[in-house]
Amino acid sequence: MIANGVHTAFIGGSTGESHSLSLDERRALAKRWFEVTRGSELKVVVHVGSNCLTDAAALARQAQELGALAVSALSPSYFKPRSVDVLIDCCAQIASAAPETPFYFYDIPVLTGVNLSMPDFLDTARERIPNLAGLKFTNPDLMSYQLCLRAKDGAFDCPWGIDEVLLAALTMGATGAVGSTYNFAAPIYHRLMAAFAKGDLAAARAEQFRSVQVVQTLARPGYMGAAKALMKRLGVDVGPARLPNTSLTGDQAAALECELQALGFFDWL
Repeated sequence: MIANGVHTAFIGGSTGESHSLSLDERRALAKRWFEVTRGSELKVVVHVGSNCLTDAAALARQAQELGALAVSALSPSYFKPRSVDVLIDCCAQIASAAPETPFYFYDIPVLTGVNLSMPDFLDTARERIPNLAGLKFTNPDLMSYQLCLRAKDGAFDCPWGIDEVLLAALTMGATGAVGSTYNFAAPIYHRLMAAFAKGDLAAARAEQFRSVQVVQTLARPGYMGAAKALMKRLGVDVGPARLPNTSLTGDQAAALECELQALGFFDWL
């Protein structure tokens, strides 16, 4: 990650399959990340969200003890909060377990089924969550995103969470992003952001379309298994996907390699 210009890791999120891990596994995952990053420039944000708020609070407490840069949490998604006010209560219970660590709500309605107003959340949440730093905004609603960027006169950090439309978010004012493809395709996005900063929209669009092609290619056989297969191909074996996600067969991995070669993906790195 450091070699590819990525200086912060967001661990245990959606791509980290956190909802498929036991509490002990999540504790071990966080502990190991801080062991291997100690003394390096790589900072770590820990996702701690869980359907069990007691578990989420325990993970937040551990993250603070380990020295996390920040913690983040998804909404409970089986029993769902019915209002912004209840969502704030859920987040407050988690964030209060790590009061000295910045807290980010992780908004991803396509996976949680919780689709509440994030501008309303930011307008009122800090009264009950003093360490609220912002949102990981994984939601294609660019109107809401603009309102979030301007909430409380721009007081909150709102990293963008949909890799394949990063350029759209940059035009709205995004200054950072969190996403799964940055693990294996960071150079594409560095070039995209550099081109945007120079006003070279044609180059930025070309890099963004490369991102779209990569995501589309990985999604065909199953994104999680394909992403893990690609990481292994690049020399970082992160193991198999865990059910209900599925891993690629040998034939599928070989076919993926051929598709990525045909795209020119490995040259893009």
